[in-house]
Amino acid sequence: MSKPEDWSVELARVARSGDRDSFLRIYDHFMPRVGRYLKGLGSPAAIAEELAQESLLRLWQHAASYDQAHGAVSTWLFRIARNLHIDRLRRDSGRANALLESEEQGADLAANEAERFVDCAQLRQRIDALAPVQARLIRMSYFEAKSHQEIASELGMPLGTVKSHLRRAFQRLQGDLGVGS
Repeated sequence: MSKPEDWSVELARVARSGDRDSFLRIYDHFMPRVGRYLKGLGSPAAIAEELAQESLLRLWQHAASYDQAHGAVSTWLFRIARNLHIDRLRRDSGRANALLESEEQGADLAANEAERFVDCAQLRQRIDALAPVQARLIRMSYFEAKSHQEIASELGMPLGTVKSHLRRAFQRLQGDLGVGS
């Protein structure tokens, strides 16, 4: 099995010559990880699998556009997956809005959408109320799906400090939501 630092070499082979074996090694390693990541973003299992497949297909199709100077293969792939997830949410939101306008199905859907909107707005407010460093770390960790190490490197902070800030921020958010006390 390839080491993480070998993924750019594997991807270069895919880009250069369409090396299927290299692609399959990338696929086997990343497919379950991308699927779990998408489920963590809130995609149902079937949609997460579909989006993970699409992410890896795009990696195959656009391997030549990968630039190692801009980040690791994993960062690039997870950003592709995140963008596909966001596109899907926007598309589904547009469909949901159209359904909301129809009187036959609007009542139940409107109630669910309104609850989700309120929950998201409240969560954003709670995150905004955190100390600026904590809010930034929460956004980087959960919304940008960056690892603690990536955050520490990007911000020039010790890894332990990043973890401590995230733990305190998460505890504060849980307390604000009345979870786990």
